[in-house]
Amino acid sequence: MGHCHPSITKAAAEQMDLLNTNTRFLHDNIVLYADRLAHTLPQKLCVFYFVNSGSEANDLALRLAQQYTQTEDVVVLDHAYHGHLKSLIDISPYKFRKLTGQKEWVHVAPLPDTYRGIYRENHPNPGQAYADTVKDLIEEVHRKGRKISAFFAESLPSVGGQIILPHGYSAKVAEYVHSAGGVFVADEVQTGFGRLGSHFWGFQQQGPDFCPDIVTMGKPMGNGHPLSCVATTAEIAGAFTANGVEYFNTFGGNPVSCAIGLAVLDVIEKEDLRGNAKKVGAYLKDLLTQLQTRHHMIGDVRGLGLFVGLELVTDRETRTPATETAALLVKRLKEDKIVVSTDGPWENVLKFKPPMCFSMEDVDLVVQCIDRLLTDMEASHS
Repeated sequence: MGHCHPSITKAAAEQMDLLNTNTRFLHDNIVLYADRLAHTLPQKLCVFYFVNSGSEANDLALRLAQQYTQTEDVVVLDHAYHGHLKSLIDISPYKFRKLTGQKEWVHVAPLPDTYRGIYRENHPNPGQAYADTVKDLIEEVHRKGRKISAFFAESLPSVGGQIILPHGYSAKVAEYVHSAGGVFVADEVQTGFGRLGSHFWGFQQQGPDFCPDIVTMGKPMGNGHPLSCVATTAEIAGAFTANGVEYFNTFGGNPVSCAIGLAVLDVIEKEDLRGNAKKVGAYLKDLLTQLQTRHHMIGDVRGLGLFVGLELVTDRETRTPATETAALLVKRLKEDKIVVSTDGPWENVLKFKPPMCFSMEDVDLVVQCIDRLLTDMEASHS
């Protein structure tokens, strides 16, 4: 919702002036905040663990899944990134392929990318086809005498290239994972809190009949303040506490953090930021799609709300990634005081995840700059 929002700054200052303490001491804010979050989620996600970062949340989600299932193995998507802790590097192909490599308990499923993946936009049912790759992977794991603890994925893979999961994918994967005794973990650290516009949570884009077993949230939760959370079911939480080892987090859910979290939810509602994300995001996607008709190096425009990817290619037929062009465009945009970056396996996808107060005028400025810079770059190569 933008830097230094007055309502959020005011809530933080007032609570800090009154009291901040660790979470061994009871305070109303944590209960009030949990109740507000619960009203945004399906009813079965009714237990909340408050922590301080997306990495902490994902690490705890992994522990919850492994304690509940009493097994270790995890299925993740190719090129996924879930955080900087060692446990999360182990389940992040984006990182572990550059470091110590893949652990035997980690299993990598194909990224459901309908632009350049194994099943593309012309496939009659890419959601089912990609879900079946997870089913095949689970069967392979079973043949090795191992069992699945969890399927762990972002609701919309970001580092993978701003990917919109094909419809029906998550529900079918959940069916296969549950049949194997595992749980479905939805990483909402980048996609939650209304960024998609149409829904409050990214996983809801998969339809009303799908609900993860564990949801993690972070980045936008405190509008820059370190605040994150894991939401799960009573059954999974019960198994986690049944081992007799309490979970305690000194500052997770402290009074100041929860006051900020509550203020963020208030601003999202009062300023209709979901509505803004839907309207402005659609406008951004439409203008970028118009650019695609003029610039052949734009291979694909995809996204929902203010979660948009612009994929650059050297050839539309072969879809060869234009990595160097993307890096140059990012550099030139920065010179015009427009800050974007790249994602995707080949770093050729410009990612647009602006503050949710982003306006139509902001979109016009950004797209006009991209148009001008691409025109200049194409002229220099002709």
